Amino acid sequence: MGGQACVFYGAAEFSRDTDLAILADAANLLRLGKALAELQAEVIAVPPFRIEYLRRGHAIHFRCQHPEALRMRVDVMSRMRGVDSFARLWARRTTLTLPDDSSCDLVSLPDLVQAKKTQRDKDWPMVRRLMESHYFQNQSVAKLAQVTFWIRELRTPELLIEVARSHPAVCQRMAKNRRLLVHAQSQDVPALERSLAQEELEEREADRLYWLPLREELERLRHAP
Repeated sequence: MGGQACVFYGAAEFSRDTDLAILADAANLLRLGKALAELQAEVIAVPPFRIEYLRRGHAIHFRCQHPEALRMRVDVMSRMRGVDSFARLWARRTTLTLPDDSSCDLVSLPDLVQAKKTQRDKDWPMVRRLMESHYFQNQSVAKLAQVTFWIRELRTPELLIEVARSHPAVCQRMAKNRRLLVHAQSQDVPALERSLAQEELEEREADRLYWLPLREELERLRHAP
């Protein structure tokens, strides 16, 4: 669900860790525990590897000590801000077959884009690259669902204007929920850039507020005797 997924979707990102979204139930955590044991993975920092922390939205961080994955970090989550339940994520997943015939399950692109709307500076350029990559890969044979996705999530002013010009009815309908689309329709690039920046600031603040009680809990755990 993180940098590795971005690579698969064509928006390359150098990543030293692997982020996993998992089902937080007892049986699945036993399976995860066995896999982590094979990697000789140890919990780093807080919180500890317990189901209640995953269900509250915390990430649990591991460092691998196996020689073939030495120092690789694995971050595990079950809940993310603004993202659907694991059951829905799993139903919408993208499954890729790798060259060795093994398979890899990725969070769907729309869910990945939503998960990347965080406080972190590095995530917003990645959202933009993910959306640009998807647009250029599919613009010649776009289906309605893809057009709707672009109008809802594109962050490149020129591409938003292009989509608004090509699909005016869809854009007009969706402008009720994404007001900055009126600037795409009028091809007002400066106003569109300002609105995109404001949209990003609002998402960053929503993420900060979401994490505030979770960070406070982490601080209590760090200072617990």
